[in-house]
This record gives sequence, C-alpha cells and structure tokens, in this order.
Amino acid sequence: MSGTGTGEEPGARAARARALVLLRIRGRATAVALLPAALAVVLFAAGARGFADGGGWDAARWAVAVCAVVVLLIAGAVALTVVRAKPAVSPTVPLSEAAAPDLYRLVRELADRLDVPAPSAIALTPDCDSWLEDRVRPAPAGPARRPEAAPVLVIGSPFLWWMRVAELRALLAPVVAGTSASAQPDIAAARRFVRGLDGAVADAAAPARGPVRRAVRLPRVLIGRIARILLRSCRGHAAEMERGVAAAASSRARTVDYGLRIVAQEQVGLAYAGWDRLLTRVALPAWRMGRWPSQLDGGVVAALTELSRRDRLAEGYASRLAERPACDLLEEPGAADEAASLLAARLFHGGPAGNGPDWSPVDWQQYPDEVVDRKWRSEAARLHHVLDAMGVPPAAAAGGVPTLARVVEHLEAGEAGGEELTAGITAAVAREEAEAQERARATAPGALSAPGPAVGDDLVGLWGPDPLPLFPLQPPRTGTELLADHVAAMVCCAAVDTAGAAPGLDWLDGPALLVGGERRADLGSPVLSLIEDGDSGPLRSWLASVGVRIDKPVRLV
Repeated sequence: MSGTGTGEEPGARAARARALVLLRIRGRATAVALLPAALAVVLFAAGARGFADGGGWDAARWAVAVCAVVVLLIAGAVALTVVRAKPAVSPTVPLSEAAAPDLYRLVRELADRLDVPAPSAIALTPDCDSWLEDRVRPAPAGPARRPEAAPVLVIGSPFLWWMRVAELRALLAPVVAGTSASAQPDIAAARRFVRGLDGAVADAAAPARGPVRRAVRLPRVLIGRIARILLRSCRGHAAEMERGVAAAASSRARTVDYGLRIVAQEQVGLAYAGWDRLLTRVALPAWRMGRWPSQLDGGVVAALTELSRRDRLAEGYASRLAERPACDLLEEPGAADEAASLLAARLFHGGPAGNGPDWSPVDWQQYPDEVVDRKWRSEAARLHHVLDAMGVPPAAAAGGVPTLARVVEHLEAGEAGGEELTAGITAAVAREEAEAQERARATAPGALSAPGPAVGDDLVGLWGPDPLPLFPLQPPRTGTELLADHVAAMVCCAAVDTAGAAPGLDWLDGPALLVGGERRADLGSPVLSLIEDGDSGPLRSWLASVGVRIDKPVRLV
C-alpha cells in the first residue's frame, strides 16, 4: 500500500486521495492563520518604500499587526494542542510477548505472508471484535521526530477460546493487512492530524480541575471550538480514508486463507450470539451481586456448546474440537481470561477496577451457591423488608417467620397492594444501586491494573474521565420486572428449603432452579399471573407440582 504507481490497489488509491484532502485542509488552516501576518508584512513593506504614507496607513498597519499577533498566538496554541494531544486509547488487556510467544509468532508470520509491517504489540478486548489501534505518543516536530510506530493489534478475547488456530489466523489476516496504512506517509500524517483534533476537542470538553486549568478555561474553550470546526470538515474525508484502508487490506488478504475465512466469519456470528447471552443472562446477575465471573471466555465455549445442542447452529462442532484452540497460543490462558473478565465487568457494568469486600471473583463451580442462591435470598429478604415497611402482617399460620404464603396472600388480596409493593421494591433497589456506585466511585483508580503475570508489565488500560460503565448491557428494569424477579426469587427459596430443589446455572439463561436435577423454566408465567392479575391459581398449581410448602419458613440473608 506504500506504492504510488499505477499498480496501486483501488482502495489504497482512494485512501491516499482522502489523506491528501485532509492534509490540504490542514494546509489551508495554516494559510488562514498566516494571512494577517502576510498582510501586515505587505503593509509595512509598502510604508518603508513610501507607497502607503499617512496617519491612516500607520493606524491600519499597526491594527493589522496586532491582529496578526493575536491570530498567530491562537494558531500556535491550537497547533501545540493538536500536536501534543494524546490519542484515544480503548480499554484493553495487553499481552506481552513473553505471555503469548506463539500468538506473536503467528501474527508476525501472517504479516510476512502479507508483506506488511507486523503490529507493534497485541492486546485483548472483552468483545467479539478485532481492530488495529494507533497508540503513538506525541513527539517533537522537526527532523528529530521518530518514525511512525506500527499500530497495536486488538483481538476479541472470546475468539481465542471459541476459534481454532487456523480460523483465528484467517480472521486476523485482513486486520493485520491494515498495518500497511501506517507505513504510508500521507495516511499516517492524516491520521495524526485527525487524532490530534479529536484529542484537542476532548481536552477542551474535559472538566477543569485545579486552579491552573480553571485560569485557562477560556483559551481552552476557544481552542476546542476551532478544533471542532476543523474536525467537522475532516470527519467525512477521514471516514472515507479508513474505508479505503479497509478495502485495500481486505483485497491484500485474499491471498491468505480466503476459503477458511468464510468459515471463520460464520464462527464470529456464533461467538457473538453466545457471548451476548453469557453477559446478559449469566454475568450480569453476578455483577449485580458484587461478584464477577473470573473465566468468562471459558464460559463462552460452554454457552456455545449448549447453544449448538439446542438450536443446531454449530454444524461440525465435534470435528472442530479435535483442532487446536487458539487460547493454546497463550502461556497462561487462565490469567488472561481473568484479566479480560474483570475488564468486561468494568466496561459493561461499571464495577471497581480491583477486588474488594463488595467485589470479588467467582468461578463457575461456585456460581450456583455464591451467586444464584445468594441472589434469590437477597431479593427475598428485600421483598419481606418492604412488606414490613408497608405494615403487612405475616401469614396467619406463619408465627411471625418469613414465608411464601405472606407474599401470595398479599398479592392476591388486591391490585393496590401490588402497586405499593412495586414502588417500595423499586425505591429500595435504586437506593442500593446508588450506594454501590458511590462506593465504587470512591475506590476506583484512574487506570485499571489487570491481574496475573500473563498480562505483562506494560499496561495501557487508560480510562480517562469517561464515566463507567462505558457500554451498559441493559436498560433499567421496570417496576413490574423487579417485582416479578423478587417474587420468583422467593418461590425459588421456598422450593430449595421445603422441596429439595437446588440452585443451578444454565449457560444461556443464567440462574436456574433444579428440581430432581432437571431445570424448571416454567415459573415466569404463574408469577406474572399473580402480580398482574392477583390470580394465584397457576402459581399454587405449580407449587403443588414441585411439592413446595408455602406455609413453611424460608431462610433469608
């Protein structure tokens, strides 16, 4: 892609053309900034030669000179801010070469086959995506400027556990091929310019902390507005440039594992489906309980295996198991999985960046007892606390102990009681979540420290001023959903305590109630009939089929 002759690929030519447009925008901005100074020079030269004499010309010369000085100062401040702006860095888990020598070797061999520069480093992201990210720090202008470093290759961690080595190589081929853009001077310069403008806008929008930054607030706002205008004029061209880069990289990668890449792309869709279900159904309940599953990527394989068993989406899965999984390219897969799992909790839920009394890891063997049972009993306890605050008496035959009968009798008595209970639970949940966020905010550092030696020592997980979570998984739950969850939790507690049921884990649906070793997934409809219509008949029939005694005491936390 560094060539400029007629043999250059169409995508590369389009990308370079857009890069030249961006550089022309930079040149025009520089020319506009120099225009008052050039006019001042002309006026002073004309006065020196006697072509523009008189008091009016003198006033014009000095007015233009003052304007030129002001414009040059502003332009210099904008240029300095753009040059010194730090590029945006995605939160990732970096992998040192010592932690993944086989993976580095695979990527370098792939770059050699594609005849492109190898990425400067490799990092993991807890998502089903892969990309190249420039992380070049500002360097002084002039001849001493260091050459542009190759970008970092960011790989979706679920791919390493779900894909085989050959599939991962085929999937990464077009991504690695994109490193050739960094070796093209015009594209590299255009990218630096756009990244600098973006950084200047972000710097101006950041809250002013400290007396020095507050004192220069007005200049920062002015610089930010100028950078925003320039960025707006560049945005479309920059997008077209990156599309051209992607097209050129895809064309170059056609010579490497093209047939296998089609299979790999099918596995990407399957991995995304399993990953999404694992996060929303399995990880999210644990995060809300203050626990973070420490082997999420390992859970992807179990979730996708279950998905293929149920829906027959993964044809040939058994034959794929005989091939080497991509996670074997890591020296310590468990440590990398743990670091990526903690980062996923940070990004999608906003949990603290390290372990604490209210935020600790949990493995899959502990999940039913440490997450599912605890979740049910915490929600059942909250339900009874709200009933206590409402003055609802215990069930007639309960003797003052918490029972399922108290909940059922209250909800079947009338709709107004259900609305008051819903409001009380909603307020209690909101209050507890606000307290948890405040605790996390008080203890969260400015940068993530990922555990385990496999992560390496050169962590680049900068968070910046952005609030967390950056990518929340689900919108807030409605009052009806909260009440249904709490009533179902109370039913599950009663089933465990009085009918010999047990908490379990379903890889696709999360917390599950096991009766006789089999999952019961038919509780939702009877619970909704009770809370929406006050009809306890379906739920009482369900309880009778399981053998639950609603008048027996239930253990709460």
